[in-house]
Amino acid sequence: MEIIHVSAECYPVAKAGGLGDVVGALPKYQCKAGHFAKVVMPMYRTKFLLNNDWDVDYKGSANMGDYFFDYTIIKERTNKLGFDLFLVDIYGLLDREKVYGYDDDTERFMAFQIAVVDWMSRWEHKPDVVHCHDHHAGLIPFMMKNCFAYRNLSFVPTVLTIHNGQYQGAMGWNKSTNIPEYDSWKWGDLDWNNNINPLASAVKCAWKVTTVSQSYMNELRYNSNGLEDLFEYERGKCVGILNGIDNEVWDPETDSYLHHNFKASTVVSGKKKNKQELCKRFGLNEDVPLIVFIGRLVGEKAADVLPDAIGSSLFSMNGQVSFLILGSGDPHVEWQLSSMNGNYPGFYHAVMGYDETLSHNMYAGADFLLMPSRVEPCGLNQMYAMRYGTVPMVRSTGGLQDTVVDMGEWEGFGIRFNNATVSDIHYSVSRAVSVYQDKTHFNWMRKHMMQIDHSWESTVEQYMNIYRSFR
Repeated sequence: MEIIHVSAECYPVAKAGGLGDVVGALPKYQCKAGHFAKVVMPMYRTKFLLNNDWDVDYKGSANMGDYFFDYTIIKERTNKLGFDLFLVDIYGLLDREKVYGYDDDTERFMAFQIAVVDWMSRWEHKPDVVHCHDHHAGLIPFMMKNCFAYRNLSFVPTVLTIHNGQYQGAMGWNKSTNIPEYDSWKWGDLDWNNNINPLASAVKCAWKVTTVSQSYMNELRYNSNGLEDLFEYERGKCVGILNGIDNEVWDPETDSYLHHNFKASTVVSGKKKNKQELCKRFGLNEDVPLIVFIGRLVGEKAADVLPDAIGSSLFSMNGQVSFLILGSGDPHVEWQLSSMNGNYPGFYHAVMGYDETLSHNMYAGADFLLMPSRVEPCGLNQMYAMRYGTVPMVRSTGGLQDTVVDMGEWEGFGIRFNNATVSDIHYSVSRAVSVYQDKTHFNWMRKHMMQIDHSWESTVEQYMNIYRSFR
């Protein structure tokens, strides 16, 4: 089958979160399974763009209301990612360094989607499936179905995958003229709460809707930033499919980022060496359990609770645990966490920003990974942690609930808690300290979690079954 993935992110081209990881891995494993998966995304000015070779695949023009623009489609020449990669360039809109964060993001992604649909409408053949990811590609199912110029795409099946339902790309109806001319009787397919809502439109118009864990699909029916009734109504075409992780990238036995590689049979000695390197770099005590947080410092991740929760644990446990933080986001939370540096010498350090090399070494050297997320559709960090023998400490929500079994249950290997509060996190830290001291149990947990299969191979087949259902 030929599958076209349309996304704002794709690792390693441009990534802001888990969306990029998924779109960088799913098509690769679909190609390995014998299919023809391709990715189409904006041509940001990234290092990947500058460091690789490209061919011009197509040049075209389209309009976004009164704004007429030329677009260029380029293709990566060597297939180095394991799938065909196409970038869409639109002068003045997509030629930016960052993925998001501009005042004209609405227009940027609208033009991107128009260019993609316009390009596909001119193909002599048509793909088997167009797979749209999040709201940045959410208007594509509507345009393929209802825009007069693209009616030759109306029979092509579309799939929407929701990676985070909190972000929906809503815009006022004054933007409706930016959409290529469409059947005005179909305005309801765009509308939600008196706005044009790309995510809601995609849920209505796509042939199937998936999200990245079954628990998150259930949660969307009562917590989806205003779309709860829509998900309840459309539940018949909605499916939860748990993300996988790329075992070729995330493999402690071959990971080139690590100082010391290891596998399940050498997890104890391997993690000890990596922990020593990590603690030496940041001046931490290697003799106590090391808990790390890696991620965005935003409300969804409950980052606002971290300063008080960590401070409380360090104060009350008095030298029994240490913390290492890597993240960026809310300026106030960044300031709080950074200002704690030096307050707990030997037991705390925070690094603001994102560092791919450091993140791999933290997964390899840490004893525990803390994820107190308020919203976590799937979560990849806990799977990376398990792959590296690091015990996940997670709130029971979304994909965290689907992937982590609490150590108090049969063959449990993680720590789960119910609320993103200082008290729940503090209690979980005390449980971590306790199990760390029971070396026999702790080492069993490490070896056991490293052997759990979270690879993409089984996940790919679930997506293929959805695609086949359209035939």
